[in-house]
Amino acid sequence: MLPELKLAPMRYVLAILDAGGFHAAARQLHRSQPAISMAVRDLEERLGQPLFEKGGGKALLTPFGHWCVPRFRELVAHHDRVCRDALAIARQQHGRVDIAAVPSVASRLMPALLAGFLQRYPGIDISLQDGHSERVNEMVLKGEVELGITSLWLPDEALSFEALLHDDIGVVCRDDHPLAQQKALHWRALKPYTLIRNGTSRLLEGSPAAELLTHSTLYISNMISLTAMLEAGIGVTTLPRLAFQEEHKRLRFIPLATPRLERRIGLLRRARQSLSPAADAMHGYLLTRLEESHR
Repeated sequence: MLPELKLAPMRYVLAILDAGGFHAAARQLHRSQPAISMAVRDLEERLGQPLFEKGGGKALLTPFGHWCVPRFRELVAHHDRVCRDALAIARQQHGRVDIAAVPSVASRLMPALLAGFLQRYPGIDISLQDGHSERVNEMVLKGEVELGITSLWLPDEALSFEALLHDDIGVVCRDDHPLAQQKALHWRALKPYTLIRNGTSRLLEGSPAAELLTHSTLYISNMISLTAMLEAGIGVTTLPRLAFQEEHKRLRFIPLATPRLERRIGLLRRARQSLSPAADAMHGYLLTRLEESHR
């Protein structure tokens, strides 16, 4: 069985050489000279060979000591690097956090949020992926990301969901559509028009407006294609406000007043599992920032 070598005696050996002797090392390390000598003797006994020549009053290395010293330096330096890195990660000064978010959140909210986070935690690396809500849930469950920002459609015991904000549902149409000038809409106002369903249309399910879904024959999941169809004047759709792309000047968002529906956006993580220090910093930051912005 290999002997268990303690790190402190190795530091003492290096200090003896660097300071020029046992007494000088003791002063530098704020230890008594007998304590330093005893620790070195214990190290020599564990290794089975002396490190310093006996007598002469000087700290002269034996041939075995000459072989050991560079390896002691390497081991001590490696230990200190590991210790510094571990402390930096534990103190949220370094690390990496992987996040996934639905596209509307990734494009509308995350740029400002991440800019603030990086200013507060400049040593933490961030990876942000976007995907539809089911994909975000899947990435969190599989451990591909530690945090997800999405809507949780169905409860899942394997996931922990903390609500961050409520995103109102509205109707989106072209600016020359008969509904475009309305301030708010009742769902029945949509009945005469072509409704284009999309991935968020399920929010109408279970409400009086669900009737609209049964008469819709057009479904588009891709937001770019959906926007093109709306700009072409082919129909109307329902979207959460965050998903409405305001840069498209020809489109209008009209709140759906009856029924009033909303999408709950929240922070998703695996239940009963700790976060890494970097992800824990992001988790606390997002909760605080979004709570402040929606007071």
